[in-house]
Amino acid sequence: MTRDFDVSHLSVTCPNCDEFSRFVNGRVIEQFESLESSPPDHLDWEALDRTEKLLISERIVRQGHSIEDFEMDGE
Repeated sequence: MTRDFDVSHLSVTCPNCDEFSRFVNGRVIEQFESLESSPPDHLDWEALDRTEKLLISERIVRQGHSIEDFEMDGE
């Protein structure tokens, strides 16, 4: 689904399955997949849960952050 404005996600009824769900911004998913395929060296990417990974991806895409802006607790 394409919108004239930028959002992190949409909550809509899927046109394919008629399920009402949350759908994540496509650019955020692309960033998430990129980080999954090539995890950042300075983060223990595998220790993060999916929500944390999606939040990092969202902040990079929609808020202009860099992957270097993020660090693990205790580091």
